[in-house]
Amino acid sequence: MPDDQNKSQPKGALRRFLALSPDSVPKTIFIAVAVCLVASMIVSAAAVALRPLQAVNALKDKQINILQVAGIYDPDADVIESFAAFEPHVLELETGTFADQFDPASFDDRAAADDPSLSVALVNDPAGIGRKAEYVTVYLLRDAAGEIDKVILPIHGYGLWSTLYGFIALEENGNEIYGLQFYEHAETPGLGAEVDNPRWKAQWNGKKLRDDDGTLQISVSKTAPPAGEEYHIDALAGATLTSVGVDNLVTFWMGEAGYEPFLENLKAGNI
Repeated sequence: MPDDQNKSQPKGALRRFLALSPDSVPKTIFIAVAVCLVASMIVSAAAVALRPLQAVNALKDKQINILQVAGIYDPDADVIESFAAFEPHVLELETGTFADQFDPASFDDRAAADDPSLSVALVNDPAGIGRKAEYVTVYLLRDAAGEIDKVILPIHGYGLWSTLYGFIALEENGNEIYGLQFYEHAETPGLGAEVDNPRWKAQWNGKKLRDDDGTLQISVSKTAPPAGEEYHIDALAGATLTSVGVDNLVTFWMGEAGYEPFLENLKAGNI
């Protein structure tokens, strides 16, 4: 009789759930949710654990790009040792002078651009960056005599699908371009992504920013500007908007709102 009473008592929620068929809808949903939760926790834990390694790799990639744009990258050499040849400085864009209140080794240019206290909102914004940091990290490369050999300046701006981040290397006179290289973008492969093509990048070597009157003339376009070929970079075939984006960002950063005050100081020997 007791056994019959126990059988007639209603089952608890857990017992009723366990008694369901394995292919029932409630069990299927429960298992799917449980798997998703476990997987998300594993992915989150892995992301947190790998974050320091990712930061190290990102820094190394940035250093390699600086070495490459300066023309001194050796794939067989230690990147950290090679990069030690550069002299980093935090530059105040408005005055074109170095700022002593920041540590160049830890200063984050991108974070500064998002920080209202270290950046300004742009009204005239041809590069499409929204805000401009008031301080950026620049790199000097000196020769054996201690004289400036090259200056590496960070640049960025919007292309067709993405913001392109890169560096432009200038000779010691601050007017002749040694090279240009982007290290991050999401432009269309085979079209806008041709900014990574060595043949296109090679065009920048030896080109000039300004004419003898100091007027900014550098141009990325289908045809050479009136100033002449020494200021002209061929636009990317089939990637008009990316080419316009590169033209805009280079013009912006080399202009008055960007590095012009610094380049004037460099030309005057004040750096």
